Amino acid sequence: MLSVYVDLALGLVVSFLLLSLLVSGINEAFVRMLAIRSKFLWAYLRDTMDGSDAQGRSWLPAKVRDVFAALPFVRDPRPKHSDQPPPPEPGTLPAQESKAEDAMVNLLYQRVQEIDHPKKGRTSISNIPPARFAVALMELAAGEPDGVEGFLEKLKAMRSPLYGHLKGVWETAQRDLDRFRQGVESWFDGEMQRLSMLYKRYVKWVLAVLGVVVTLVFTMDGLEYAKTLLRDNAFRASVTAVAGSGTDAYNELKARCTGGDPVPCVTETLSQPALVKMLDHALVSVSFPAEGDPSVHWNGGLWWQRITTPSHWPGFLLTYVALLFGASFWWDVLRRLTGIKSRR
Repeated sequence: MLSVYVDLALGLVVSFLLLSLLVSGINEAFVRMLAIRSKFLWAYLRDTMDGSDAQGRSWLPAKVRDVFAALPFVRDPRPKHSDQPPPPEPGTLPAQESKAEDAMVNLLYQRVQEIDHPKKGRTSISNIPPARFAVALMELAAGEPDGVEGFLEKLKAMRSPLYGHLKGVWETAQRDLDRFRQGVESWFDGEMQRLSMLYKRYVKWVLAVLGVVVTLVFTMDGLEYAKTLLRDNAFRASVTAVAGSGTDAYNELKARCTGGDPVPCVTETLSQPALVKMLDHALVSVSFPAEGDPSVHWNGGLWWQRITTPSHWPGFLLTYVALLFGASFWWDVLRRLTGIKSRR
């Protein structure tokens, strides 16, 4: 009896894991296609180093709706890609900056463009190591006649938000260049961690929406799926019992399966797991016949009937809540149930 519940748990965990992986895969596809990570990074850098744009708007909006409306489709904060080698000497900062010039971001890009490759004419850099950022700032400071002091004065004259951060680091380092570089590295590392947490908060909203879409497109009723798993287990047990019970039991199985020979009926049933049966209720399903090519079926009528049936809604809600836990959670549960050890 215990094996029945183990099979049920494994079936549910595997199904939730596969659907969670699908949600994560769709999200990752959109992120890569729209270069969301790179835009997120450079929007933060523009706000931190140059401030708001010429219209006085922040490059990284605070509201979730504005982030997904602006960054992917409307505003691209990334610098233009350059296929020319970076200049050996960093450019000097202007005494005053126009908001349309974005001097600091452009100068920073020149110092890190060796790790870049083009993406639709824009930079594809989505991660700058803190050590590389600190070295780039030290290179920019070295290009000023008065070193770090002159660099800070230029930032102050440009009204760059970066001035306050670097001024504090410079004073804390007691005007020691090596300690200043380490302080800038630590500060930028903390900023990247904060930005990662902000990015994950926005991504949770995307995953929540994708979870609803995947649940409804596949009409995955978690409660119905659990019942189907139990029925499959019972059917397999009955087939096993019939196989060793003689002619009378064979006649009973023959009566249950319509047609003359129950063997094809049993074979077809056992070769179609419960998960495959549930996916047949999706908006579009694929069948693999014993002979011939696979075929695609449009299940619009059946799909709409399941969507509009209130008795399926608790199962849909169960599946949706399960998808919110994420693929990593269900993979960890599967490892614990099966004893698979994580290789680190």
